[in-house]
Amino acid sequence: MIDGAGPLRVLTSVVVPQSYPVIAAVALFHVVFAWNDYFEPLLYTLGRPELQPLSVGIQQYNFIYSQQPHLLQATALLGMIVPVALFLLTQRSFMRGIVITGVEK
Repeated sequence: MIDGAGPLRVLTSVVVPQSYPVIAAVALFHVVFAWNDYFEPLLYTLGRPELQPLSVGIQQYNFIYSQQPHLLQATALLGMIVPVALFLLTQRSFMRGIVITGVEK
């Protein structure tokens, strides 16, 4: 403000660059929450099995093959590939965002 920067300039030059780790952490939390959501997609895609997400498909697979735990473990492992890969790709900014938001000054 002293240098003549307006509110938009302060937002784009000061606030947003310092908030990248926090924005990445919140985005990662939201993606993992949406990936693991079960009941809402189950309600909206009840008559359309081709639109059902992986969490609903894994649960239906669980009902069919409940006596074969090795198949259930394989499907659970396949369901975890995307969130784990996303975490590994954004690990640096995710940890930086957790440290920034969790430290009291």
